[in-house]
Amino acid sequence: MTSPETSPAIIARGLRKTFGEKIAIANLDLTVERGEVFGFLGPNGAGKTTAVKMLLGLVAPSAGEGSLLGYPLGDRRVRARIGFLPEHFRFHDWLTAREFLTLHADLYRMPRWRSQPRISELLEQVGLAQHANQRLRQFSKGMLQRIGLAHALLNQPELVILDEPTSGLDPIGRRLVRDLIRELRQKGTAVFLNSHLLSEVEITCDRVAFIKFGEVLQVSPLHTLVEGELTVQVRARHLTPAVAEGLSRWSDNVRLDGERLSLTLSSESDLPLVNRYLVEQGVDVYAFEPQRLSLEDLFIQIVGTDGGL
Repeated sequence: MTSPETSPAIIARGLRKTFGEKIAIANLDLTVERGEVFGFLGPNGAGKTTAVKMLLGLVAPSAGEGSLLGYPLGDRRVRARIGFLPEHFRFHDWLTAREFLTLHADLYRMPRWRSQPRISELLEQVGLAQHANQRLRQFSKGMLQRIGLAHALLNQPELVILDEPTSGLDPIGRRLVRDLIRELRQKGTAVFLNSHLLSEVEITCDRVAFIKFGEVLQVSPLHTLVEGELTVQVRARHLTPAVAEGLSRWSDNVRLDGERLSLTLSSESDLPLVNRYLVEQGVDVYAFEPQRLSLEDLFIQIVGTDGGL
């Protein structure tokens, strides 16, 4: 039995949530380790937001169990150790940035001698130091997103849950978020990231879960997904259906269109074998272009095309 100090950041076992006859989450199983950046991907309506609310104890599960930082879901003792940035937030817009963060530091019962330097540090980190005394109602959407990030990191949490953290941010803001996530990983902080920007997930995450219809389809290390399978585009003369059929020993996804051939390989080590085979069959190869599958390609491959992020 692991203690709260050594347990994974998130454990979910058979979590289910229904609203009447509607199944929002069918069967959620996942584990997020401490110090890991974990991506949560799925089409609209897949149940991602409901899953996050269940993990945070904001919505009670209909079945199943789970824990955050070793404590059962909904346990108040763990809330002070978690940072959360929701996708749709409403802040106290009559307060200044510093007043807003001070209010929440007081709610965390942080003494002022500790909270004020921390607030100054965070405002600098998210690029809002010069706006510390400006009211939030005067902030742009991107600036509000930045103050939300500062709020999520205020209590130096052991687990940070970010729901669309780069929404409304320009490229500089997105880079800032990536840098913050990298710093959190280096400190051993777990990050649970829900984002529709697959390029951001591809850059920052260690593992990803693909969810659809309230159920996790696959959980995989990102480097295995992206570095594993690749496609090859070939432009050549003397390609025949018989030659294409012979490629089935390396690929079950071969498409021939005149002088163009495409196939999917499971390993980079197959590349010279395929090229050698084509030459031995009398094919004149003009172009042989291997391409890694992007996370977007993998998403469509695993989840399907009936729904966007």
